[in-house]
Amino acid sequence: MAQKKSKPKERQIGKKKTEKKPLIDPRYKNTFWTIVVLLILLMLFIVNNTRSVPKYGPLPPSYNEATAPKPDTAIDKRLQMDTRINEKNH
Repeated sequence: MAQKKSKPKERQIGKKKTEKKPLIDPRYKNTFWTIVVLLILLMLFIVNNTRSVPKYGPLPPSYNEATAPKPDTAIDKRLQMDTRINEKNH
């Protein structure tokens, strides 16, 4: 009589592990984390620059603002940049 030809089954050794589907597609993983980090940095930058901070710290006990010497100019004349626009070019 004719015998059925059957495929030999592969032996399974150990438990079969199911592959986990990643939450983020591996192709976009670096792009995702780059955007997350940039958003966090942007948020921290905005928070840091919108807080109100007192302008001056505590002054020494013997400091008198009325008798303190005032600077003559903020920047030495030789170091100042000329920011005026030349009116002849317009």
